[in-house]
Amino acid sequence: METVKRYTISALVSNKSGVLTRISSLYARRGYNIESLTVCATEDAEISRLSLILKGDEYTLHQMLKQMNKLEDVIKTACADEQDCVYRQLALIKVAAEPDSRRQIVEATEIYKAKVVDFSPDTMVLEITGDPSKLDAFIKVIEPYKILEMQRTGVTVLARGANTLRQTVIN
Repeated sequence: METVKRYTISALVSNKSGVLTRISSLYARRGYNIESLTVCATEDAEISRLSLILKGDEYTLHQMLKQMNKLEDVIKTACADEQDCVYRQLALIKVAAEPDSRRQIVEATEIYKAKVVDFSPDTMVLEITGDPSKLDAFIKVIEPYKILEMQRTGVTVLARGANTLRQTVIN
């Protein structure tokens, strides 16, 4: 049996209504969960870039890439290699800010190069960006201060160096 891993799939798709629904339905019909999803318009307003995280084995990955490529509005798909890509994620985290713990929260925020973006007498909202493992580590450090709520974006990924996903479509 093959090892279950997390795979990052990048895709260029038509920037129009219903495309995301068709892609997510493709995964749902096969019983696969999308662990992370980010979609936005690219430098070309007619094209959107999609990044998603899929958990499965290599067979699952290849099947999903093949199925996605069959969809009319999918222009190009690729599996991102962790070593050849830059991964970023953003988190907003609201923590209880008791007077005796504020300094420790701010110190942890500074160590992780995060920011305090809102402050009230009882709470602080922290913003952190970085690779997902950095966010995980920061969250563990501030958990003792009582996380009241948290929102994380999906993973955003781009290839390192001169390679682009769009370049392979144009050439």
